[in-house]
Amino acid sequence: MGEIVNLKRVRKAKTRAAKEETAAENRIRHGTSKAERSLTKARSEKRDEDLARHRLDPHKPLEE
Repeated sequence: MGEIVNLKRVRKAKTRAAKEETAAENRIRHGTSKAERSLTKARSEKRDEDLARHRLDPHKPLEE
């Protein structure tokens, strides 16, 4: 004979696990502080400026 399972508890546990998974994804997506975002943006802009300085034709716009 199989193990007796309370379906209400199983359903609630499944719902909690799904919510925790969604929360983990949101923490990754929205979890950066303003300082980290500004640092990333500054590094990206500096990288773009450095690449633009090495262009053979500096007046030609970058193709994006």
